[in-house]
Amino acid sequence: MLPYRSEIRNSPKEQTIKIYLSDISLDAQLKSLLEKINGIRIVEVQKSLSRNRAEENLTVFRNDDMSINILKEKIDDFLETYFERVDI
Repeated sequence: MLPYRSEIRNSPKEQTIKIYLSDISLDAQLKSLLEKINGIRIVEVQKSLSRNRAEENLTVFRNDDMSINILKEKIDDFLETYFERVDI
């Protein structure tokens, strides 16, 4: 199982990025780290409503001048680095 999955979501107000972590105990720590990425306005920990998802997700809200696609790439790059394992 992958340590995370991210997807762009469209809501009536704005586009967001949802991040589903396989280990939700990391939600608070990753929230703090993600909020430091340039282009992110706020990150919220939210309860997931869908039955086939983790109990919680991180919802990322972007600054108005940031492309949602570029921001998703930045987040995915950050998460890949964060979860990288060293093979010995």
